[in-house]
Amino acid sequence: MTALDPNTLHPVPAAPSMAYLKPLVADHPKIEAGDYTYIHSFDDPARFAEQVKYAFDFIDDRLVIGKFCSIAHGASFVLNGGNHFADRLSSYPFPIFGDSWGTPDPGPWPNKGGITIGHDVWIGWDATILPGVRVGHGAIIAAKAVVTSDVEPYTIVGGNPAKPIRKRLPEADIARLLALAWWDWPVDHIRAAADALMKADVDALERLAPGH
Repeated sequence: MTALDPNTLHPVPAAPSMAYLKPLVADHPKIEAGDYTYIHSFDDPARFAEQVKYAFDFIDDRLVIGKFCSIAHGASFVLNGGNHFADRLSSYPFPIFGDSWGTPDPGPWPNKGGITIGHDVWIGWDATILPGVRVGHGAIIAAKAVVTSDVEPYTIVGGNPAKPIRKRLPEADIARLLALAWWDWPVDHIRAAADALMKADVDALERLAPGH
């Protein structure tokens, strides 16, 4: 038996509320998702792109999500199209109304950069991630969290604005996991290591690494 095809829409045939994200966004110009990342939605997972807010063509930014991520219902990702100037006399976006207000030229639109989600990240129910944020591998974003700044690998964050709660694992184990980068292994090796990944024993996972 081999692992599921990451390009198959529904990873669990009996659960249409879950879907692999990669085939859903394969043609989307602003969203990229890695193998085996899935979305759960009580509404319709095929509408995931609606959870990516302000993804306008005139802003150079993207949402990039790694492999083996778990994204809960209602999680949203806010790109830069919704930004307003905060360092001018007015935050009102006069230029977007054409020549209605003359030809005000504020210069480049505010752009904090895209959103990058690492591998093996769990994003909780109704969490929100704002522009320019990088979420490290193995991190967990708590339900309802509003993430305004970068999240370190294997760190649990929560609140509004989100703050670190604790590390998921000891620092030494985190360093070993980052070095192993199991999410990049050949799929058959990952399948063979699935039981080890469900435990807290890095030694066991290291023994299963390709070339070990």
